[in-house]
Amino acid sequence: MRVVIGDDSLARLEALAEGAFQRTPDLADRLLGEIGRARIVAEAKLPPNVVAIGRAVTYRDETTGQDKTVTPVYPEDADIARGRISILTPIGVALIGLAEGASLYWDTRDGERRVLTVLSVAPQDAPEGLEAQ
Repeated sequence: MRVVIGDDSLARLEALAEGAFQRTPDLADRLLGEIGRARIVAEAKLPPNVVAIGRAVTYRDETTGQDKTVTPVYPEDADIARGRISILTPIGVALIGLAEGASLYWDTRDGERRVLTVLSVAPQDAPEGLEAQ
């Protein structure tokens, strides 16, 4: 399972990971690991079924059978009430760059290991203020 990341996001993700080393070294290390093994493509060529910043993703927690939809965003745009999760969270790092149908192991903040499956990826969010009324 190869992670795919758009080139426009690459430098920002690397900077976020390096900046997070003081607070959350394990998470920063995981994000850099994902970036390191990713296939980097031009943003315009990023497949529409791949999880990226601003794309809503529906996944299933195979342990609980529960489906959840979230949108990975940069930390300053995170809003848990709206399902906008920071890329600097364990689930954000786990999902970024995965394609529909991919399953992965995910370690929760409590150290519990779970299996997540990406069910669907929606197109990029509308810019702030342009969302449907």
